[in-house]
Amino acid sequence: MSTTGATGDPLAALGSLPGVADSVESVRKAVDRVYRHRVMRRRSNEITSEAALRGARGSAALSGADWALEEVRRRSDFGVDDQAQVMGAALRLTAEAGQLLSIWRQSPLRVLARLHLVAAATQGDEVGRPRLAGESVDEPLVELELPGADEVSARLEGLSELIIAGGSAPAPVTAAVVHGELLALRPFASYNGLIARAAERIVLVGSGLDPKSVCPAEVGHAELGRTAYLAALDGYVSGTAEGMAAWIAHCARAVELGARESTAVCEALQRGAA
Repeated sequence: MSTTGATGDPLAALGSLPGVADSVESVRKAVDRVYRHRVMRRRSNEITSEAALRGARGSAALSGADWALEEVRRRSDFGVDDQAQVMGAALRLTAEAGQLLSIWRQSPLRVLARLHLVAAATQGDEVGRPRLAGESVDEPLVELELPGADEVSARLEGLSELIIAGGSAPAPVTAAVVHGELLALRPFASYNGLIARAAERIVLVGSGLDPKSVCPAEVGHAELGRTAYLAALDGYVSGTAEGMAAWIAHCARAVELGARESTAVCEALQRGAA
């Protein structure tokens, strides 16, 4: 979705696409169910921590490190091989996202740069900034045509302007667009998928839809599977009304599944079998 030169409130306009309103309402109901659970009144910090862990595991799975949850709990060394580095990056991003909520609405590009710095955990020249012309991107699971550096810069600026301006778009719509735009652009040299999903989390939490961060969309994306994820992304990149609506619906369903996951955690804690 090119946001350059957009007028009015294009994100809100996406909310009127066929089926999107129903998806948004379904998300709200799923989120409400978690927040009304009696365990949330007493042990919400535990649910938040568990959602963070499961969200990081789900995001890493989509980026090629599909580990069992207990393996993620057990491991402490995340620098041994490529999969371990992906998992470590996902865990760091999930932890960092909650620290950046106050900055996001004022300076989203600064937040994205920080997320890449945290994910990469190195000091190379390409870290913490959008890629320059001629620089390659390590994102093997997304095989879409790579936009040039000038287009990346213009579209990031347009996206930033929309976020700063705010608007009336429902949170699931804004989160889906931020997620889709970052995946389509792949603005950094590495870890773009992880960063796109972390940014989606920031929007969902910062909007007030999920203030305690207990509905990890990353869990839902992983459950829906990589094939469906990439097919929905193709719809986003197409820019058609049908494609955009399908991507938003896909992302909304992922939030629902994340909410369902945390509801199950609440119920396990209530039974004393977390």
